[in-house]
Amino acid sequence: MTISMSSACLPLFQTTLGNLSHILDKAQAHADARKFDASALTQFRLAPDMLPFTRQVLIACDAAKNGVARISGVEAPKFDDTETTFAELKERIRKTLDWLATVPADKLDGREDKDITFPVGREKTRTMKGQAYLSHWMLPNFFFHVVTAYAILRHNGVEIGKTDYLVGAAAGA
Repeated sequence: MTISMSSACLPLFQTTLGNLSHILDKAQAHADARKFDASALTQFRLAPDMLPFTRQVLIACDAAKNGVARISGVEAPKFDDTETTFAELKERIRKTLDWLATVPADKLDGREDKDITFPVGREKTRTMKGQAYLSHWMLPNFFFHVVTAYAILRHNGVEIGKTDYLVGAAAGA
């Protein structure tokens, strides 16, 4: 059995972004219970040269929507990147999921050999075939930023674990 481009990414984005929203709830509850400003978490970075938590969430959302847009040819919405709170980040995730739900599977399927040109840094681009882009760039980039967001929260004492990271997987099984 072969796997289609749409089935390789759309359900995965839905589940993983839902899981990310779930861990944002736990992070907010952690800050509330310990009575500290949640911006201590949203602005935290694991290393001086890494982006802070907020950017990790924004980039994960953008990796999903822009990757799907590049493959499908459907124009992705532009977001302002002004989110600073957990509530605003959850709204960004919701908007991303809402848009992804509008992309028809047939706009992704059959695009395995389509040339996808995408930015790599500020002034360079790269071109890959659709399936290679999905498998070797889009999905790894998405997961990198989701896992980094998870690691920032875990590092800061938010009580999350593997079951939180995978919470939505049971629903799709």
